[in-house]
Amino acid sequence: MATASDRATPWYHWLVALIAIAWNGFGAMDYTMTQMKGDAWLRQMEMTEAQIAYFHTMPSWAMAVWAIGVWGGVLGGVLLLFRSRHAVPALILSLIAFVVSLIYTYLLSNGAAVMGGQGVYVMQAVIFASCLFFVWYARRALARGILR
Repeated sequence: MATASDRATPWYHWLVALIAIAWNGFGAMDYTMTQMKGDAWLRQMEMTEAQIAYFHTMPSWAMAVWAIGVWGGVLGGVLLLFRSRHAVPALILSLIAFVVSLIYTYLLSNGAAVMGGQGVYVMQAVIFASCLFFVWYARRALARGILR
C-alpha cells in the first residue's frame, strides 16, 4: 500500500515553491544590494535623500530582522522545493520577521512619514499577504504529506 509520501507530488507544489523562491529572492537581492552598494542602489530604486537617510539610521537589530525575513523566506522556498517539513518553521520565521519590521517602521520610528505614499502601504500589504500564503501553503502541504 502506498503511503502519502510515495504519492506523486502535485504539479502546483513545484509552482508554489518556485514562486516562493523567486518572490523571496527579490527581497534577498534588494537586501544584499542595499548592503553592498548602499546609497547607489537606493537611488537606483528611486528613493529620496530623506528615505536614504532613514536607512542610515536604522538600528542593527532592524537590519538583522530584515535579513532574517528575506533569507528565511528564500530558505523556506528552497525547503518547499525539496519537500522538507522544515519549510514551515522557516516561512513562519520569515513572517514573524516581516511583522517585526513593520512594527519598527510604523510604530518605533518615523518610517511611515519618511517612506510615505500609498504605494508603500500597498506593497507592504502584498508582502504580508504573500508571507501568510506561503505559511498557509507549507502547513497545508505538511498536513497532506507533501512535505516530509
